[in-house]
This record gives sequence, C-alpha cells and structure tokens, in this order.
Amino acid sequence: MKRHIRILIAAACVAVGAGSCTKLEETPYSTIYTTNFYQTPADAEAALTASYAFISSVYNITGTTLSDWSADQLYPRAVVGRDVLTLMTYDPNFTAQRSLGRVNESPAQFWINCYKGIDKANWVIEKVPGINMDATRRTQIVAEAYFLRAYFHWLLTKNFGDIVVRTKASQTEEDALAGKSVKADVYKQIYADYQAAVAGLPSPGFAATSKGRPSKEAAQALFAKAALYNEDWTKALSLAKEVIASGKYAMLTNYKDVFDVAKEDAARQENIWAYEGESGTPSNYTQVGYLSAPTGAVQYSKAGSGSMYVYQSFFDSFNPIDTRRQMLDTTYITATGAVVKQASITPITTKGVLLKKYQDPNSVGANHANNIPLIRMADVYLIAAEAEARLNGGSTDAYTYVNLVRKRANLGNLTAGLGKDAFIDAVLQERSWELFGEGDRWYDLTRTGKFMTVIPLATNNVYPVRTVQQKNRYFPIPQEEINANPKLTQNDPWK
Repeated sequence: MKRHIRILIAAACVAVGAGSCTKLEETPYSTIYTTNFYQTPADAEAALTASYAFISSVYNITGTTLSDWSADQLYPRAVVGRDVLTLMTYDPNFTAQRSLGRVNESPAQFWINCYKGIDKANWVIEKVPGINMDATRRTQIVAEAYFLRAYFHWLLTKNFGDIVVRTKASQTEEDALAGKSVKADVYKQIYADYQAAVAGLPSPGFAATSKGRPSKEAAQALFAKAALYNEDWTKALSLAKEVIASGKYAMLTNYKDVFDVAKEDAARQENIWAYEGESGTPSNYTQVGYLSAPTGAVQYSKAGSGSMYVYQSFFDSFNPIDTRRQMLDTTYITATGAVVKQASITPITTKGVLLKKYQDPNSVGANHANNIPLIRMADVYLIAAEAEARLNGGSTDAYTYVNLVRKRANLGNLTAGLGKDAFIDAVLQERSWELFGEGDRWYDLTRTGKFMTVIPLATNNVYPVRTVQQKNRYFPIPQEEINANPKLTQNDPWK
C-alpha cells in the first residue's frame, strides 16, 4: 500500500509519533507518495527540514519552560493549567493543559513533538542514502538526521525515563505499536546515533544558509552532555575535552552578548548549537521572551504578557559583582522612558524578578527572533569540570574548567581545596548561575536527586508551598499515548 505524505514532508506520523488519536487513520494530504518522493537532492533537503521543524515545535515554549517552571529559578503566573508544573499537580491525562488550549506548554505536547521529529529523521536515514546527489552533502544530511534522532531521544528520556526507542520510519499501524526500552538501552541508541553524527558532520564554517544546523563539535558536545546524564563520566570528559581542544568555539568576553538578539551571528562563537528564532516566520519564532516581558516594557518585547518571573531567592543568590546577574532585573523602562520598579506593579508578586535573556524590542507582536542556546561552550567547560571531579575529585583540571566560567562572570577562582562532594556541589551551583532560563536546571536537580530537597525551598507568596515526590523525577507518559498503543505502559510511580 502506498503511503500519502504532505508536500515536502517525509511521512505522516502515526500513534506514538503523532499522539492524541486512539484510532489510526490515513488522511491524504497530497498526491505525492513516498515511493516517488525521495528522488532528488531537493527531496533530501526537504525531508531533513521536516525533522528540524519539530525543534521549532519543542522550543517555541516547552523546551525551556517544562524544566524552568518545575525548578527553582523561574515560575509562571499562577493560572490553572500553567501552574501544574510548579505545583507538581499534573497527572497522565494533563487535562488542565488541554482544556485551556495550552498544549504547547504541556509534557504531552513535548512527547508528541519529539516523536514526530524522530519519525521524520528515520525517513531521512532510510531513504536519503539511495538518492543520487552530491555524496558529501548526502553524508551530511544523513548525519544531521542521526544527530536529531539522538537529540530527540535524549530529550524524551530525561523527561520520561524509560521510553520507546524508534529507529524505523512509521509505514504501518504495526510500526507504531512498540513497548518501552529501559533507560540503559535508550542511551545505547543515543550513543550510536551521536557517533554516526560525529562521523558525518563537518566542523563549523560551512555555508551561512546552514545556520541552526549542527557541526561535528555540536554532536560531540551534546554526546558529552548525554554521557554526563548517563553517569558515564569517562565518556563525558573525553568528549568535552575534544570539543575544547578543537579550538572551534570559545566563550564570548561579555556574557550579555550571548543573548543579544542583534549579535546572534557573533554569538555563534559560543553557541555551539542553538534554536534559531525568526519572528517573521510563524514556524520558527519563540514566545519565551514574550512570556518573560512585562506589558509595556519596550526593550523586552512589542507585546509582553508578564507571565513568567524569576524567584527573588535566586536573584539574591548571586554575588552582586557577578555579571550574569545583569540578565535579571527589578526595574524596566516604559515607552515614555519611565523607569518602573517591577515590585510596584507586578500582577503576581512583589518579589517577581525579570528575566532579560530573551529580549527582542523588534518582536513581531508576541513572536520573538531570539536564539535559544541548546549547547554552548560555557556548558562544555562545566561538563568537563563535573566529569573530571566525579573521576578525580577537585583536581587541577577540574578547577581550571570551572574557573574559566567564573572568570568571565567577574568572579574570583573557586575556593581551593574543596572535597569531592563539595566541589561537585559548587559546579552544580555554577551551572545554575550560568545557564538559568535555558531549560537546564530541572534536569540537573533530577539527575542528581537534589530536587527532593531543593524544590520545597523554592517558594514565594504566589507558590508558598510546593510539594514534590519521588515520582516527579520523570513526567508521566501521556495517557492518550498508552490508550493508542497497547504495548506502551505507564511509568511505575504513575500507575
């Protein structure tokens, strides 16, 4: 049977890949079939673009907020359906999110978009090698697909634990019905895919039209981070050191420039791989800046919603001389030039601090053009510092890596002579100060088990009590996916 596909899209996802339906049906979207689609170089590029589209779907909002609203740095306005992440009141049905139309903010939508991206990558991996085209570019396209498949699987496992590993394009209903793999096997596949990506990707410097595409070093860096999460310290350290030794990337001198929407080309020196936002392109913009912008704050957004703030306690944790604190603020400027104290008018709390990382004064309404770093050089140094310390304690190398990050922040060297555990805790704290608002913190807390003690302390007068349980380490698998796939079972703590 021939399978219908959307024009310029590799294949329609089904069941696990597409989510939300309990009965699988084919819907014709065009007269193009997979049997005659994968014929030309343009087909290959279009099929790869279809997989990248789900990076956009993830990072429009959920890619950062799923973590940030769960952790101890940022929180959302306390409205029903949005506060479930902060209060840990979600369940396998995620009914509040869907009833309010906020599917792009829910773990369920995150699951759906990641599997759609995986399915598109699988089509590329299976079909593009057979296309008659420039061999070098064909190799790169397939390597990019391996990279994306690894990245989507990693996003899924750090959010849901044991997941379905998908390495075959969905062509029949039976293809979509599969059980979960244990986390060790998930990481085995992630490793294999990143290895294939490293082998086929070029180092940075290829065409400007390839902005947003990964380099060999991006694959190595994210491979290192996946290995860190997998507690494979030797692999994490080795890969991080390869990226450092390559000399292809370096930290910018000024931390603020990493996030300046007008300096994004220069920022690629540090941003090894980023989600490339474009406010004028509906499928590529981000709304994270819109959420964090107060209404009327012209340097933040043309249309801020004042829906996301930073905990006062996190702001207070910074040394006042730390230049990274400049990406937080307690005042803003209106269109008339008036300086307003955020605490005087915030609609949710007098302790609401503003996040400045995703300002876009030229946004198209709520749609921002900000790039969101997905792996950057400062992160690589901190990965190396932690992995080295896990293996050898606070060695000279471990101190060197973390102090490079602290130096850029205008801080002195980390206290010498720390014991192994104290040094690792210091690195985790450094990660919190360096990477806040980038969708990273929750996973540092869950992978180390610290979420159980940290989260109850991250409160304010909007969220005076936050009750966290061991089951919150991972989100429950969306119930609709389990209903659609009889081989899929719920995570044990959520049964």
